[in-house]
Amino acid sequence: MTSKPIIAFAAVAAASVAAINAVYAETYQWKDSSGQTVISDTPPPSNAKNRRAIDARQPSVASEKPTEKAAEEAKSPEGPKTTAEKDLEFKKRQQEKKEKADKLAKEQAAEAEQKDNCERAKRNLSALEKNQPMATVDDSGQHKLMDTSQREQELERARRVIVETCK
Repeated sequence: MTSKPIIAFAAVAAASVAAINAVYAETYQWKDSSGQTVISDTPPPSNAKNRRAIDARQPSVASEKPTEKAAEEAKSPEGPKTTAEKDLEFKKRQQEKKEKADKLAKEQAAEAEQKDNCERAKRNLSALEKNQPMATVDDSGQHKLMDTSQREQELERARRVIVETCK
């Protein structure tokens, strides 16, 4: 009669081990050759498509938002870049750098010209305000002294130039 408790104990132990193994067993999912999705506790064959292990303790949950890594993988082409692709990217970067340098040089030249125009306008305004004799050149190339109305017009023009260029 002592064998019945031992058999019962062995049966309970075996059931417990089986239950524990079932809880910690991995589950696999893949597509078979006919395109059907297969879910099993045995690993998929090596030729199976879309193979993945599903952890029985933490069920897989599909996220509505793609992760940053998934987004980067979707943007980048598969595999390493070819030499031609790398060369094209290099040339593109060089062109962008050249365009940026040209734009900066143009901006600096325009700024220097504006500063020069501002300084000339200030000198001209100063001379006009001091009532120094000033002459203009007429159509025939002759120098002609400014009269009062011409001086007032030049004063206004010099003030406008200063407002526009001296910022």
